[in-house]
Amino acid sequence: MNNVTPTPALIRHRVRARFAKQGDLRFIGHHDLARTVERLLRRAGVQLSMTEGFHPRARLGFPLALAVGIAGDEEVVELDLAEEVDIARLTEQLQAQAPPGLSFRDVQLVPEGTRKAVVESFEFRLPLPAERRTAAGGKVAEFLAATAWPIRRAGRRAELDLRASILELTIDDAGLHMRLAFSHDGMPRPREILEALELADLEQQGFHLTRTAVVLCEDTTVCTTQAS
Repeated sequence: MNNVTPTPALIRHRVRARFAKQGDLRFIGHHDLARTVERLLRRAGVQLSMTEGFHPRARLGFPLALAVGIAGDEEVVELDLAEEVDIARLTEQLQAQAPPGLSFRDVQLVPEGTRKAVVESFEFRLPLPAERRTAAGGKVAEFLAATAWPIRRAGRRAELDLRASILELTIDDAGLHMRLAFSHDGMPRPREILEALELADLEQQGFHLTRTAVVLCEDTTVCTTQAS
């Protein structure tokens, strides 16, 4: 039996990183963000694990994309590396190569055999001017009292119920907070919720949305089963 040395494409050490996407960087799209992360990894000298075939690609993935114009405090990216790394050193390398607006806050080695990250829920925040809070509070109360809040999305035949995925919707001195359950069957977009609450105009007034948390399922088997 021949001993075959694995090629770098077949060696895989998965790393999960939490990062912030803020400032002007929030205006780049998801695919541009993925290319940015791949480029900074290469500049940092990190050996990425590649897919096989005629057009190999770096093995990196984001469990939940972020829409253009929305900042992120704790986004998630998973990287498959073709070499063992020191996590502290890797964190320093990533941050040293990161462009303004992108900062890596937590980098961890994922135990071998662990499934890819599965999102359980996610949260957003929108600052509210003081003069809009009373009216917004009334709309939030109306929204939460409804058993359903159907909308018709362009390109989708069936109606989408905004109310079904809302786990939490509150207003405090910091603004509007929303926590949404992840679903493969169609999730509300935060801007659709702002439209329902008659707050959509605030983004044009300089109050931008931030995704403050992406909560991952601790038991991915349970989450995957529930999603299906």
